[in-house]
Amino acid sequence: MTPRVAVGIGDRLLDRALATAVERAGAPGRIRFTELQLYYEMCRVLRPSRLVPRRLPLTPAPPVRYERFEEALRRHGAVPGLLAPASAPAPARAPREPSEPAEPAEPDLYDYGLPRLLVCQSRQVARMLLANDVHLEAACPVFAAEDLPLDPRLVTGLGRVDGATAHVLHDASTEGIALTARVRDALPGVRVSSMGLVPRHATALHLISPRGPAPGAGPLTLPAALEPRERDWLAEGRFAEVESVPPARLLRTVLRLVRGPRTPSHSVWTGLRELRTAGFMTWPTNRPGDTRTKGDKPATRDPVQG
Repeated sequence: MTPRVAVGIGDRLLDRALATAVERAGAPGRIRFTELQLYYEMCRVLRPSRLVPRRLPLTPAPPVRYERFEEALRRHGAVPGLLAPASAPAPARAPREPSEPAEPAEPDLYDYGLPRLLVCQSRQVARMLLANDVHLEAACPVFAAEDLPLDPRLVTGLGRVDGATAHVLHDASTEGIALTARVRDALPGVRVSSMGLVPRHATALHLISPRGPAPGAGPLTLPAALEPRERDWLAEGRFAEVESVPPARLLRTVLRLVRGPRTPSHSVWTGLRELRTAGFMTWPTNRPGDTRTKGDKPATRDPVQG
């Protein structure tokens, strides 16, 4: 289907907003992002949150329908950094030879302890984090809620480490908030921590919040930690998706919460002084063939016999 050309002022305004959103979504450092993240970035271009005082809790409605965004996206063409939808067919792979092992090449891969893992409600959010190497920087496997129940060997690995934590990243919605309890049931004996979103996060960050159907007449099963105004917000059918958080901010927040508090940093000079007492091959003297460190005993070295 050939996309229609922008003919009105509204279309041209959306095209300019989308071009700005593409630049912002990938900054800084060529961040990979999802189509829904790009849509919310376009909403922030059309309705800047800086125009509203930060102290005022607010979750504005989307200024443009998703269908209009899709039309502008088709007119724009290829977008650098945009991830393909999760429903896109995977590239064809050559069939596995019978001689290839079905198990990992490292048979002891599951023999080690696992200090942390992350479960995302959205498959697209999990793909975005993996595409930006969060699992490598945080040394943390990333899964989607669809992957539950997890491999029993992963659960056993979590049990080998004291204080191992399963972090849950979910939307500010009744379904998202219930995911934490679902993960807790799937990982018995493992500490499960919710990193959000919850309604107070959405209002503090002024996240774009669509309105869905109100929950049923039955009582809502919500955590006791939610404030009354958060419960009222959810009862109105409001929700805020993780992908409404700016991509760069989402990456920083996930890395900070998953890795935990950082150890105190040392100055360059402190590090150099520590290297001088570190031992083998750290701070050799200027004498040829001498591997001793200044002020220390000679390093282990067999003398050349004449």
